[in-house]
Amino acid sequence: MTGGGTGQGRLDLDLPDGATPEAVPTAAPGDPPARVVRVLPDVAAIDRTFDYLVPGTWSADGRADRLGVGSRVRIVLAGRRVGGWVVADHVRPPPGVELRPLAGSSGLGPSAEMIDLARWAAHRWAGRLVGLLRTASPPTVVVSLPPAQAAVPVTAAVATWAARALEQERAVVRLAPGEDLTPLVLEAARRGDALILLPTIAAAQRLTATLRRIGLPVAGSQRDWARAAAGGLVVGARAAALAPVRDLAAVVVVDEHDESYREERAPTWNARDLAAERARRAGVPCVLTSPSPSLEALAWGDLLVPSRSDERAGWPVVDLVDRRDDDPVRAGLLGEALVPILRGGGGDPVVCVLNRRGRSRLLACSTCGDLVRCVDHQVPMVQEDDEALVCPVDGMRRPQVCDGCGATRFRNLRAGVARLREELEALAGRPVLEVTGDTDRSTLTDHGVYVGTEAVLHRLDRAARVVFLEFDQELLAPRIRAAEQAMALLVRAARLVGGRGGGGRLVVQTRMPEHEVLQAVLHADPGRLVEAESARRRLLDLPPFSALARVSGPPAGEFIRRLGLPDGVSVLGPRDGAWLVRAPDHDTLSGALAAVERPQGRLRIEVDPARA
Repeated sequence: MTGGGTGQGRLDLDLPDGATPEAVPTAAPGDPPARVVRVLPDVAAIDRTFDYLVPGTWSADGRADRLGVGSRVRIVLAGRRVGGWVVADHVRPPPGVELRPLAGSSGLGPSAEMIDLARWAAHRWAGRLVGLLRTASPPTVVVSLPPAQAAVPVTAAVATWAARALEQERAVVRLAPGEDLTPLVLEAARRGDALILLPTIAAAQRLTATLRRIGLPVAGSQRDWARAAAGGLVVGARAAALAPVRDLAAVVVVDEHDESYREERAPTWNARDLAAERARRAGVPCVLTSPSPSLEALAWGDLLVPSRSDERAGWPVVDLVDRRDDDPVRAGLLGEALVPILRGGGGDPVVCVLNRRGRSRLLACSTCGDLVRCVDHQVPMVQEDDEALVCPVDGMRRPQVCDGCGATRFRNLRAGVARLREELEALAGRPVLEVTGDTDRSTLTDHGVYVGTEAVLHRLDRAARVVFLEFDQELLAPRIRAAEQAMALLVRAARLVGGRGGGGRLVVQTRMPEHEVLQAVLHADPGRLVEAESARRRLLDLPPFSALARVSGPPAGEFIRRLGLPDGVSVLGPRDGAWLVRAPDHDTLSGALAAVERPQGRLRIEVDPARA
C-alpha cells in the first residue's frame, strides 16, 4: 500500500482491494449468504476500502435495518478499532477472502449522494476522501432524525432582482457592500429547503438569528446536523457546503470572492465551487453574490448588476492620497493629509491598516548604511521589539548590532504595525490601540484610533474612516490574485464605513492612483477591474483560463519527476521549494495528478492556490 503522509496512527497494509486484515470465518457452508458492506476507514493515511460482514445479531436489534451507505461504523483494522463509513452495501467480496464482522455502529452519516459529491471533490482537488467525509458527518452520534419542522410560508420577494436571480440556473449577482441580502435569502427559502453559505461563522450566526426571528426553520450546519437533515433552511460557513439538506431547492453563496471559502488543509477544496456542483447535480438554481465577483465566478455564471444609482449609493466616498510628489525617503508612511483625520476631524473611530507586523521589516545601519541581514539566509532581519533582531526564515534571534561596523543605531526603512502605533500616537495626540487577531473584542470600545493588519477589519463593526497607509504593497504583491485580494480588502473596509450617504470614507495612500482596483472603488464600478484583470490573466494563461496546482513538501521533487509532462500539462518552478502544475482545465489537471503514485512523505498539493 502506498500513501502520501507519515502522520501518527498510520497503518501499513499490503492487502488486495476489498480485503480485510486478520480475516476470520463467520459463516458455515450451506448458510444463507451474509450481508457484506464496503467500509472506508477513518484513518488519514489509508485511502482504500475493506469489506466486512454485517453481524447477524444486528437484524434482531434493528441496527441492520438502519445500516446503509453513509452509515458510520466501527471496525477492527490491523488489530485496532477505528471508525469508518459504509460506502457500498450488499457487495460481493473477492473470492476466497474470509471477512470479519463490523465491530459497532456509530449512527447516521452522509447520504449516498453526499459521498458521491465528496468523491468528486477529492478528485477535483487531488486529495483524500476521508477529510471530506469527516466534514460531511455529524460531530456527535446521530441515531435518528428529529421530526421535520412545520413549513412556514414565505411571501414573494419585493426586490425583483432576488426573484430574477433564482430564476436562472447559474447567476452571479454584483451587489454593493452595504446591500441587504435578506430578500435573496427569503426568496430562496420560498422555494423550499435552501442552502445558504456565508464566509464566516459569525456572519452565519447573525443571519440564522435574523431568520429565526422571522419564524423560519433554520439549521446551523454542523452543530445542527440532525435538524438540517430533517428539513428546512441550512445556513453556515465553509463546512456547510457538505451539510445535509433534506430536499435541496436552491443554493446561495454570499461573498463568493472571500478566501475563507478555501479549505487550508488538504484537499484544499473551495466551498463555492463545491456548492455550485451540488446545485448542478440536484438541478436547482445557484446564486453567487459579491460586491466584486471573481473572474472564476464570472466565467461560471450570468452576471446581474444593480442600477448605477443603487450601486453608487452602496459604496462609500473614497479619498485617494497621491504620494508621488512626496520625498520617498523623508516622508515615511504618515502623510500630512492624515493629520486632521487622525485628530478626529472626520469623526471616530479611525482605523489604520498596514499589512506588516512587528516594529520594522527593513533596517539600515545609521553609521555605515548597510542593510541588516541574516548572515545565514541573507534576508532582512525583522525588529519585533526593542530586545533583538529576528530572522524571518528560522526565527533565530541576535542582538541589535550591525555586523559591518558594530553600531547599534538603525534607520527604519519599512515600519511594521508595532512601530507605527507609536508614530500614530505622536501625530494624533491621543492613544492608539493596536489590534491583532488575538485582541479581545471587549477591549475595542472607547478608542478613537485603531491600527493593525487586515485583521483589524474583521475585529471591528464600524468606523468613520478606514485609512490604508501603504496600499501599493497589496496592488504589487507577487501573487496571481493580488488585484482581487486587494479589492476584497477595500470591500471589507467599505462595510465598516457604510454607504455613500452615511458620511464614512475610505482613505487610500498610494503612488498608483490610476490602478484599476482603485479606480473601480473610486467610481463604485467593480467592472473596471474585470477587463484589465481578465486581459492580464488571459495573456499569462492563468486561472480561470487554465487550472493550477501548487506542489510542495519534501517529496515534491520526486512527485514532479514521476509526473513528467503529460499532454497539455506544463510545470513551472521550482520556486521556494514548490512547483506549479498547469493544465488547460481542471479535468486534465485532476487526471494528471491522480495518475501519479505519490512518494512517501508529507506531500502537499494545493489545487487553485490562493496565494501563488
